[in-house]
Amino acid sequence: MIVRLGVFILWLVHFLPFRVIVAMGNGLGVLLHTVGKERREVAMINLRLCFPQMPDEERNKLVRDHFKMFARGLLERTILWWSSAGRINSLIRVEGVEHFEAIKNKPSILLTPHFVGMDVGGQWIAQQTDTVCMYARQKNVYLTELLLKKRARFRHQRLFSRQQGLRPILKGMRDGQPFIYPPDQDQGVKDGAFISFFGVPAATMTSLPRIAQMTHAKVVPSITRVLPGSAGYVLTFYPAWENYPSGDDEADARRMNEFIEQRIVEMPEQYFWLHKRFKTRPEGEKSFYPGD
Repeated sequence: MIVRLGVFILWLVHFLPFRVIVAMGNGLGVLLHTVGKERREVAMINLRLCFPQMPDEERNKLVRDHFKMFARGLLERTILWWSSAGRINSLIRVEGVEHFEAIKNKPSILLTPHFVGMDVGGQWIAQQTDTVCMYARQKNVYLTELLLKKRARFRHQRLFSRQQGLRPILKGMRDGQPFIYPPDQDQGVKDGAFISFFGVPAATMTSLPRIAQMTHAKVVPSITRVLPGSAGYVLTFYPAWENYPSGDDEADARRMNEFIEQRIVEMPEQYFWLHKRFKTRPEGEKSFYPGD
């Protein structure tokens, strides 16, 4: 009942002018930063690991700014879920669209790291072409069904749970549907390896080069930047990676992490620092996070 009430409130939010939603998101971010001690500590630990030379004052400000960006993402998602395609597109400027057009209807992987604007870019892409992607089931069945419905509201998007494995993803890619792939969360090292991320060994999936090899897919990174105030977003497609995969899965994963690092340096407040990126540790190494 509480979840459904929350969704109803979010539905009401989408009717508001964008500038009002932005202001509400910033205010909600201040509140979440104040009450969210556990996630605040996770963000601080991540930033200490990734930017050890950063002064504490700057690091604290970055965490506060990130909470605002995170909360904005929550409220601005209401536009993606319930507003018209016209309203969504009016907020997005697209750069490098020729790189996206070059891989349409071909086996391809759209690399979408966890920046707060990633869902905005995903909804623009979903209006242009059918895609395949994976999702994580939520504890609440109603919420899972809602997320699936809203992510697939344009064209024919095919979403598969992680439990279904890669087979349906590979089939969709061979049918010419781009695979939207967020590669940068800690999912252990069963299908990965410890690869440097800002100089810290991080559990990193090495499936990207293997999938590219199996499907002869091009890898095109796509990053969505949230602009200041109510200026909207910029979705940037980067050129397809040359000489990828190289035949060395760990070297290819390192290349991926280095690309993500470069984008983080450009807009550090917009990367998803609330995730325990370094939770999995090499054998015998102590956890960075209290209570783990």
